[in-house]
Amino acid sequence: MRLEGKVAIITGSASGIGRGVALAMAKEGAHVAIVDINEEKGQETLQELNKITEGMLFIKDISKQENVAGIVEDVVAKFGKLDIVVNNAHASKQALFSETTMEMFDFSFGTGFYPTFHFMQAAYPELKKTQGKVINFASGAGLDGQPTQTSYAAAKEAIRAISRVAANEWGPEGINVNMISPIALTPGVEAWRGRAPELYDRMIQGIPLRRLGDPEGDVGRTAVFLASSDSDYMTGQTIMVDGGSIKLR
Repeated sequence: MRLEGKVAIITGSASGIGRGVALAMAKEGAHVAIVDINEEKGQETLQELNKITEGMLFIKDISKQENVAGIVEDVVAKFGKLDIVVNNAHASKQALFSETTMEMFDFSFGTGFYPTFHFMQAAYPELKKTQGKVINFASGAGLDGQPTQTSYAAAKEAIRAISRVAANEWGPEGINVNMISPIALTPGVEAWRGRAPELYDRMIQGIPLRRLGDPEGDVGRTAVFLASSDSDYMTGQTIMVDGGSIKLR
């Protein structure tokens, strides 16, 4: 129970990787606040969490800055503190570089980068009190420059940039800021595998460990490590949970 009594906010946690992180943290004793726009999936995940620990659910559009501070305030009002913030939510649209529009940039930054920035700012006073942890999500799309991912890659690399700044500024106050760059078998990837099995198999062959990560068992357990005292001497780092696909130097 490495997170017993801890309180976490996890964005985009109704399904996929966010859900995996939420379940992994709950099983280690954390109270988890789910933040998502999908009420049906959010309620399903909350029911699972409540079998393990006490959770909360916020069906909010976090691309609107005014919704962010209220979530932090409500979580602290219920549980008395905030220890962990996981910024996982992000959406984007794919297009070739030459066809990428400003609307695509606005969408990617509005759903991923700005909510990450706003949650970090809103949570900062509470994280100072608890010497808490921030876990943000990077992507191989930015690290490797994957085709058709211009707006997504830019937003993800911007998230890495502000995470390193916060790690330097907040380190003296005992706040750790780290990033996870995952590849995982989410419902979206499952659906894509059904539509394009040959492309899926080709992707698997490009992963040294020859499989996709499990949202809870692989990505979630890494997030538990970064949220626990085991990672107290790490900050500003990008942890690759991608089966060896990208090796940072």
